[in-house]
Amino acid sequence: MLQQITIKDLAIVSTLEVTLHQGMTVLTGETGAGKSILVDALGLILGDRADNDMIRTGCDRAEITALFDTTQLPAVNSWLTAHALDDDNQCIMRRVLTRNGSSRAFINGSPAPLKSLQQLGEQLVDIHGQHAHQSLLRRDHQRQLLDEFAAHQSLCQNTAASFQAWHQSEQKLTQLQSNAQERGARIDLLRYQLNELTNLKLGENELAELVQEHTLLSHSGRLIEQCNNALNHLDEEENAALSQVNRAHQALIEFSELDQALKETCELLDNASIQISEALSSLRHYTDNLDLDPSRLDYLDRRLQEIHDTARKYRVKPEALPALLLQHQQELDEMDYADTHLAELEEEVLQLREEYFKNAQALSKARGKAAIKLSLQVTEGMHALGMPNGQFAVALESLPEEKASAQGIDRIEFLVSANPGHPPRPLAKVASGGELSRISLAIQVATASCTQVPTLIFDEVDVGIGGGTAEIVGRMLRALGTTQQVLCVTHLPQVASQGNHHLRVEKASQDHSIKTTLAELTGDARVEEIARMLGGITMTDQTLAHAREMIEQPQAAVS
Repeated sequence: MLQQITIKDLAIVSTLEVTLHQGMTVLTGETGAGKSILVDALGLILGDRADNDMIRTGCDRAEITALFDTTQLPAVNSWLTAHALDDDNQCIMRRVLTRNGSSRAFINGSPAPLKSLQQLGEQLVDIHGQHAHQSLLRRDHQRQLLDEFAAHQSLCQNTAASFQAWHQSEQKLTQLQSNAQERGARIDLLRYQLNELTNLKLGENELAELVQEHTLLSHSGRLIEQCNNALNHLDEEENAALSQVNRAHQALIEFSELDQALKETCELLDNASIQISEALSSLRHYTDNLDLDPSRLDYLDRRLQEIHDTARKYRVKPEALPALLLQHQQELDEMDYADTHLAELEEEVLQLREEYFKNAQALSKARGKAAIKLSLQVTEGMHALGMPNGQFAVALESLPEEKASAQGIDRIEFLVSANPGHPPRPLAKVASGGELSRISLAIQVATASCTQVPTLIFDEVDVGIGGGTAEIVGRMLRALGTTQQVLCVTHLPQVASQGNHHLRVEKASQDHSIKTTLAELTGDARVEEIARMLGGITMTDQTLAHAREMIEQPQAAVS
């Protein structure tokens, strides 16, 4: 339930704080006083698009805050908890508009996108504007109203989900069938490429080994030359290292007996001689085994060229060729499986089609039952609203399979007959402006009574209605107030007198600007407001008595 709304610097409102109660609250005031600003402010809270022209002249920003009690709203509390926005059975929604065109929104103090405001708002408030009947002329809106009235959301969801699954599977099947010829050409290409890659017989580590061997053989002549130079320096020259070390060792060995300090030096020289001898042996063995076979180098050149040519042909790096072979093999396997897959997909499409029509037919049956009930309720409402011969009907027409959709297999249209002897015809073709306004109200009242939304706003939906019909409108709205919170902006005393609570909007000049204020009316103040609505500026004793009687009648009916 909406408990409070605070408005700052919006349109002609400087500061306005409204406390609302359960039941039916009426909002009245002179034309142009700003009665609908409260509805516009709520629209912004619920995620409507903002315009910086809505900010009060001379101000840089506007702010709207709404406080809701969610104690009796488990679905709302679950939504808040799921989005980590819960706050002890209350919800504070806030919207800030700035002159530069930006807009910020908050839920329980946390920043929130407009989409979140819209998702949450549609669970809290339902606004019925005076132009709501325009949307009633659209068949998609008529279908939506019927489904809301029927409260078969799960049937709608199942139908939509099964249609989507069927449609997606059917698209896959169509694509697979249309690509059959292309698939054959692709299979031929894959087999040719697989044959070529397989014949290449490139091992997993072969490329690296080939590059390493090719590099070695390419430098083998230089290697042998340098190895021979090293052998000469170590042993084969006159002053080779091994000879020099051995002579130094012989020169010192006999003196190491005289001076023990030379023993370590002699041991190091002896070890050096041994190390050089081992290096010589290893180097001679390495040199003897160097392969200078030109044919081997020629083979390596041709093999590497073959690998790189193949890689360029397939536009991959040479080391990626083994992976490409595996990828092509997997694709070919899938292509070869396509015929089997096609048969499986055809069976899947048939099963999904059957499931969709099963759900759609169940939805259609439920809609048929709801259509009868809604037709009766709206017809009764039309009779009560001064159309005693009016008839309302919800027509359901089964669509051909090619026109089936996520919304089902029904073409739904609201039909109406305003005069006796005339069969019901589409609402858009037979109703005049005044009739459409009353039919719209009858539909709104019939469907609003089924909504789970706790707060209903009616913004001058009684335009074009007067007299006894207006009193019936007031009774309808007051009856809704017994189960839901109703806020009604009205200019009719017959409607205003039915309210459980009464708010008056006034506009006045202050400090060279226009200011809108709001006051809660009770007792004589409320009687005077109803009298003003009845008789204008001059209020006679008779007008006041009539106003008091109108206010007392609904209270007497309850008691």
